[in-house]
Amino acid sequence: MKLRAVFGLNVQRLRRERKLSQEQLSFVSGRTRAYISSVEAGRRNATLDTLEVLAKALEVAPQDLIAKRTPERPAVRPAKRPAQRPAD
Repeated sequence: MKLRAVFGLNVQRLRRERKLSQEQLSFVSGRTRAYISSVEAGRRNATLDTLEVLAKALEVAPQDLIAKRTPERPAVRPAKRPAQRPAD
């Protein structure tokens, strides 16, 4: 996956975790809502300045926006064992 797509998905995930709309993030960051939408979709090649501004607006470190996340896996439960019958 291209870094631009990773960046966009991270911006979107963090924005949603903070329950912000694109419009609210655009207000805090000083970017337009259309620009935020394009970044999240991976259509914009954001500058380092934008990376810094969005990181500050989302209250994360800049590297958090460009780090690939590994999918979280659900905890694996041990398989149920059939009930053992008492020996006669």
